[in-house]
Amino acid sequence: SVKTFTYESLNNVVRLINGMSAMLLAILPGKASILEGIHGWELRPTFRGPRLPRWMENGVSSFNHFIHELSVDSDTSSSVYYSSDGEDSDIYPGTPISQSSRFSRESSFTRTKLNRSWIYWIRCLISWILFPMRLVLGAPRYFFSSAFHRDSRAPARSRNLHPSFANSPRRLQNLKEHFVQRATDRRRGVVEDLHLAIEIFIESAFDLVHKAAHCLLAPEIPLEGYPDDNDPAPAEKKTTFQGALNTDARTCQDVITELGYPYEAIRVVTADGYVLLLERIPRRDSTKVVFLQHGILDSSMGWVSNGVVGSPAFAAFDQGYDVFLGNFRGLVSREHVNKNISSRQYWTYSINEHGTEDIPAMIEKIHEIKVSELKAKQSDLEVESNIDQPYKICAICHSLGGAAILIYVITRRIEEKPHRLSRMILLSPAGFHHDSSYAFTVVEYLFLCLAPILAPLLPAFYIPTRFFRMLMNKLARDFHNLPAVGGLVQTLMSYVVGGDSSNWVGVLGLPHYNMNDMPGVAFRVALHLAQMKHSRKFVMFDYGSAASNMEVYGSSEPLDLGEYYGFIDIPVDLVAGRKDKVIKPSMVRQHYKLMKDAGVDVSYSEFEYAHLDFTFSHREELLSYVMSRLLLVGSPSKQMSRPKSLKLKRKDLHAGISK
Repeated sequence: SVKTFTYESLNNVVRLINGMSAMLLAILPGKASILEGIHGWELRPTFRGPRLPRWMENGVSSFNHFIHELSVDSDTSSSVYYSSDGEDSDIYPGTPISQSSRFSRESSFTRTKLNRSWIYWIRCLISWILFPMRLVLGAPRYFFSSAFHRDSRAPARSRNLHPSFANSPRRLQNLKEHFVQRATDRRRGVVEDLHLAIEIFIESAFDLVHKAAHCLLAPEIPLEGYPDDNDPAPAEKKTTFQGALNTDARTCQDVITELGYPYEAIRVVTADGYVLLLERIPRRDSTKVVFLQHGILDSSMGWVSNGVVGSPAFAAFDQGYDVFLGNFRGLVSREHVNKNISSRQYWTYSINEHGTEDIPAMIEKIHEIKVSELKAKQSDLEVESNIDQPYKICAICHSLGGAAILIYVITRRIEEKPHRLSRMILLSPAGFHHDSSYAFTVVEYLFLCLAPILAPLLPAFYIPTRFFRMLMNKLARDFHNLPAVGGLVQTLMSYVVGGDSSNWVGVLGLPHYNMNDMPGVAFRVALHLAQMKHSRKFVMFDYGSAASNMEVYGSSEPLDLGEYYGFIDIPVDLVAGRKDKVIKPSMVRQHYKLMKDAGVDVSYSEFEYAHLDFTFSHREELLSYVMSRLLLVGSPSKQMSRPKSLKLKRKDLHAGISK
């Protein structure tokens, strides 16, 4: 009774919060459509009812049994389960990335609940009518069973009180969905942790009272309901808060291997000492290579987050490509060859370093691996280490990754070094940002005005402590359990980024935001983006003084990369999203115009996508387009030499970039 009372109280508080969020969503202009098609019962947050304490299992009263069944039955639509020992269940709730599956399941469960309710009352009526006949016919059977099967009756009753969870229809339904979408959420939310903690406290308190009463009233009688150490029969474990943190810290490796794909992790060290993780879904004998590079506040997880059907990495592998997933520097764990590097030293980099240090190190590592593997497979293959290569590599980059790959290609061409790429597919690439929302304009001026003050105090933007990272990881689960609260957070985040309709709540639920690590944004990276927006050009980082710029670039002004698009000697496919409010289509068309004027083989396409839809949403149309562009890459051949007609505008530019 106490458990049920506290459970219902907590559930009502959560429902109140969720209901108020739904009311706010209905009031906010243009955001009522978020709840369109969702009925009241679907908005009601639910989680499993309290379980019977172990000392009641063999001697539960009819009242307590009724209370227990009432709690569990009232929570039929719950999508959250705990194992008895506090560990993860085999079947996990759906991720925040896909809430539609939860709604469809709950609709079928509600119909089932209504049917069971009618069946229950019909059975009660029939049982009441047939009670005299049952009494007359059942008495002899009762005495016979009591005489010959007394020892086996208690275990049977125990099993009936707790039917096998594995045999329930709901378990089977969840099992089917588990195989369809295995990249699921394993964590408990904050509300679920609170509920479990309260239940454990109540059970412990009553357990203590029960033991004390037994010792005082009947110390000579063995205490029933508790497992005996000498009894080999398995017993249900006590509810514990084991794994209390219970955050979802899966890695890209976990997702890939769970889905049955091969995996390889490669440690890459940049020229300035940063340690990067280059991940691979290997096809060692393939001469077709795909390199995927993520954007800001993201990781390689974005390319595999939609499972087998909707992820670009798996689609490319299934088409016969050797897939490499790049990861930029910028993790909270601060991987560096210098183990004692300070936070300020680690975060001292801009987008320049992404393009001139990170990507070159990863591409060269890919080249080294592929040449070695293909040489070992084909002994008669002759490879010229710096010019010819026995494979073709295509780069697919999103957002900040697109800007970095452009910096990489242009600077490598200026330095007269091979970039080894055969094609670039840039999904909503960064670089031009002057056509943006009012919110981004405010942030731009704040950065430019306060940069001298903030730079010494704030080296990067990330969640600094493990506790708050854990809290965010769990709140992402709560946003899934509470649809209206999740919708409200989605709406507020959409307002912050200028109205972009990407699934921001789903992105927060990705496990690379966990208590141990998360991608961050260096202050200089954010400042670099503000400089691009302010200058209305795709420029390299401005170090703030003519002397500093002269030392790096050989000029008092940073390099304007748009003026050097003529150095791009490979086909480029630009893709924009009509609903993208972070990098608007007009800004992607700016890349296209400059490339077209410079004679680059470039194409431009638009889709009805928001900014994160290119990686975090299942878009079959986009996958088909990307795969079709990959097929345009021909067989391995000698890389084009640098056009002689292109001359550098700055005499010392080569030496400056080398620095």
